[in-house]
Amino acid sequence: MYRMRLGFFTVNLAERHNNHLLIEHIDLLRASFHYVKTRKPFHINAIVILPEHLHCIWTLPPDDTDFSTRWNLLKGHFSRSIPQGEHKP
Repeated sequence: MYRMRLGFFTVNLAERHNNHLLIEHIDLLRASFHYVKTRKPFHINAIVILPEHLHCIWTLPPDDTDFSTRWNLLKGHFSRSIPQGEHKP
């Protein structure tokens, strides 16, 4: 029997005080999710995006348990997408 892997995550920006990076650059965050999903597929069951952190529930394909590579790709892509001069997460 194949089992889908479900994961719940809370991810914070390094500096949370008065940091609105996630909502100010929601388009870049969305593009980062798309980038990762095309390379390492997963399903977003639910997501809540707040100014300085987000909550997600993901389901991975059967026999795949690699949440961490997906998060590393996502964080890296989003950080590199932020315009120069802005504080990075």
